[in-house]
This record gives sequence, structure tokens and C-alpha cells, in this order.
Amino acid sequence: MTGGLAIFIIVFGILFLSVFFYFIPVGLWISAIAAGVKISLLNLVGMRLRRVIPTHIISPMIKSHKAGLDVTTEQLETHYLAGGNVDRVVDALIAAQRAEIDLSFKQATAIDLAGRDVLEAVQMSVNPKVIQTPVVTAVAMDGIQVMATARVTVRADIDRLVGGAGEETILARVGEGIVTTVGSAEAHTKVLENPDSISKTVLGKGLDSGTAFQILSIDIADVDVGKNIGAQLQTDQAEADKEIAQAKAEERRAMAVAEEQEMRARVQEMRAKVVEAEAEVPKAMAEALRTGKIGVMDYMNLQNLKADTQMRENISSLGSGNKPEKPLKKDKE
Repeated sequence: MTGGLAIFIIVFGILFLSVFFYFIPVGLWISAIAAGVKISLLNLVGMRLRRVIPTHIISPMIKSHKAGLDVTTEQLETHYLAGGNVDRVVDALIAAQRAEIDLSFKQATAIDLAGRDVLEAVQMSVNPKVIQTPVVTAVAMDGIQVMATARVTVRADIDRLVGGAGEETILARVGEGIVTTVGSAEAHTKVLENPDSISKTVLGKGLDSGTAFQILSIDIADVDVGKNIGAQLQTDQAEADKEIAQAKAEERRAMAVAEEQEMRARVQEMRAKVVEAEAEVPKAMAEALRTGKIGVMDYMNLQNLKADTQMRENISSLGSGNKPEKPLKKDKE
């Protein structure tokens, strides 16, 4: 019984000490006191109750105190509960103080909560960043394609980090300026001779307005000649005109063929009518002989007249070199 009680007391003591040191981080409190940060044990317990990890507040507080920053634990707790990175904000404030950059705690927390790296922003204010644009393709007025690459040196603007546009906007504006400058050049050779004209024109447009950066310089890294776009467009236009003309010619040819077939059909129709009319002549002659309207001698004279006419046509055709028609066969009486 005594042994069981002793084990219970030991277990209870271990649990009590664990809970005590969890809610009251004595070691952290001693470190804060040694660093000159005034904080009570009740404040540490209150952090635990507010679900704030004391280490994430006390360690940055010690750094800020050593750096001489006027920051309170309440401010750090508020930023922590808002979802911010307390340690990064304090590091940014220390770096800004060393670089003599005017950065308040309110600005730093706003930049951090906006999703930007406030420490990187301070570092970019001290050490400008170089951004290289992708290959920008433009066409000069003579139709020659020019491909250029630029390096943009930017510095972070602390006052415009909240709500300011990012690097993508800078790259897009620089690319637009390169296209405009090359497009307004009379010849691509002028761009190749003076590539700095591109950077001067683009830099003079104030492309950093509304952005979180300040453009320090724009340097053309590479300029190259591409395709002859003007000639290619003319070739494509000529090819398109050729295809249109061929289509129209084919349409006219099809119409002509259709009209020719229609005329042939009409000729055959007329020939059929002629043959039909010629077939009525013997019937009419027979009817006239039967009724006595013409006699046999009249019929014979008509045949002789036809033979005489055909003979004259054959003689005339021999004189002109044409093949004479076959002689008529005598009709049986």
C-alpha cells in the first residue's frame, strides 16, 4: 500500500511539474530577465491561455530590445494572432534601422500581412535587384524583326509595398516599351546602332509608377535580328491573292464548260427538229403525187434540179480544196 502511494505521488508530481513548466516557462522567463526584457510570469501564463507560443514572442522581443527598438509584447502578440511572422518583422526592423531606412512597426506588419517578405524588401532597398526580361520581339518600320533582352535594376519602395504592383508588371511594362521603341524606328539598323536609345526611351516613360519598386536603370543586354516580317507578309498576301484568282478562274471555267454543254444540247435539239422536218418531206411529196397536185415530170425535174445543185457544189468544193460530197443516188422510178 505504501509503495503504491509513493508511485502515485511520483506520477502526480511529474504531471504537475510538466503542466507547471508548460504554462510557466521559467527558463524563458529567466532568459528574458537576463536580457533586460521586463515580463512577468503571469504574462507568460496569459500567452499560453491565449494560445500564443511564448518562444515566438519572447525571442523576437529580446532581439528588438538588444537592437534598441521600441516594441512591446502586446504589439508582437497582436501581429502573431493576426497570422504574421513576428520574427521576420523584427529582423526587418533591425535591418532597416541599421540601414537608416524609415520603417515603422505598423508598416512592417502591414507589409508582412499583405503577403510580401518584409525582410527581403528591406534588403532590396539596400541592395537593388536585377530582373532580366525574356526575349522581347518587335518589328521595325522596315519590316525587319528585332529581338531584344533587357536587364532592369529595381529597388524596393517601402512606402508602396502595400498595394503596389510586383515584378511581373515591371517586366510587362518594359516589354511594352521595347516594342513601342523598336516599332517607331524607321529601320532596324538604327536600333542595332544605338541600342541605348531603347533604354533611354523606356526609362523616360516612368514605368515604375504604381508599382512596389523604383526603377534605377534599364540596360539592353542583347539585340538580335530576326525574320523579315514585311517580306513574309507580302509573300503571304501574294499567295492569298493567287489562290483567290485561281478560284475565280476555276469558277469562270466551270461556267464556260456548263454553257458549252448547254449549247451542245441545244444544237442536238435543233438537229432533231431538222431531221423531223426532213422526214415530213417524202410524206408530203407522196401525198402531192397521190392527190395529183404535182405530176411525175415535175418530180423528175425537181430531182434533176437537186442533182444539178449538188454537182455545182462539188465543183466549187474541188476548186477550194474541200472534199467533194458523194454523188446522189438516182431515185428509182
